[in-house]
Amino acid sequence: MPPRRRATASASPAPLRDLPTGPVPAAVPLDDVDKRILVLLSKDSRRSQRALARELGMSAPAVGERIARLERLGVIRGYGINIDWSAAGFPMTVYLTITAVQGYQQKELIEKLSLIPELEGLDVVTGAIDLLARLRVRDHLHLRHLLMERIWQIEGVHRTETSLSLMEVAPKNLVAELLSNPPAEEAQAGE
Repeated sequence: MPPRRRATASASPAPLRDLPTGPVPAAVPLDDVDKRILVLLSKDSRRSQRALARELGMSAPAVGERIARLERLGVIRGYGINIDWSAAGFPMTVYLTITAVQGYQQKELIEKLSLIPELEGLDVVTGAIDLLARLRVRDHLHLRHLLMERIWQIEGVHRTETSLSLMEVAPKNLVAELLSNPPAEEAQAGE
């Protein structure tokens, strides 16, 4: 894509200045039962408290209290579904690296990009680029329209680079991977 217009005089020299930041929340202490609940819910979030209680050897109210505590503390942020995007008509995954106009406020750019329905995820990253977007599109025509009519028209976008996903590897259950096994440092310390 050709270089875009330069930032206006009102642009701040600190483009990340207005991004929402704050203290990183402290890790919530999780015991083995909490971790087992999280692993079981990660495998099937529709599992009833009674079924969880049977598997854990606990009472259903005790499991319910634990889940409510994990939700209240923000460890469990929600429940969702896993969609087959090809079956839903959006088989193409596109990764888009975005470089902002130097000095442009990235908060404004993020707000504008967030309005695009095809945007699945957006990360502010380090390195030669500023943002990494993950998009879902129907086909190449849809992608071309999205780039030319929406993304490249956003003020503050200096440069983009598009990468098409050739194949998606089935995601692993990260919750089970990280919470079922002790971290390597803890395992080595126990030896």
